[in-house]
Amino acid sequence: MNDTTNDAVSLQGRTRRNTIRLAWWTGAWLVTMATAVFGPLIAWESKVISLGAILVNVAAGIGMIVANKQHLDGLDELQRKIQLEAMAIALGVGLVAGLAYSTLDVANVIAGDAEISFLVILISLTYIGGVLIGRRKYA
Repeated sequence: MNDTTNDAVSLQGRTRRNTIRLAWWTGAWLVTMATAVFGPLIAWESKVISLGAILVNVAAGIGMIVANKQHLDGLDELQRKIQLEAMAIALGVGLVAGLAYSTLDVANVIAGDAEISFLVILISLTYIGGVLIGRRKYA
């Protein structure tokens, strides 16, 4: 094999390892978030346990952030460009839509309270859409 082939294999392996690491940390964050949210509703009534569950969730979130940074650092230039463009769009949509949604709640234009879960879903779908569009654009 020549050096270019070795570099491609090395990049693929590193990307795969970083993606798996990010998936594990994201899963840990998701499970600890569910535990912190639903634990007090179905398993315990202690504020101390709830605080502990939230701290564990924050620690898993920090691990996820670090894994995401490592993932981005390990990508090639095109993959990194696609990811960063998708993140920029998701951040912008989240900021603009989130503040508009909150303002609708504060001004009593909407019937219920503004729920963060709707914003998280919007940001996630925007990010996924951005990645898919970026991959198609640069393919």
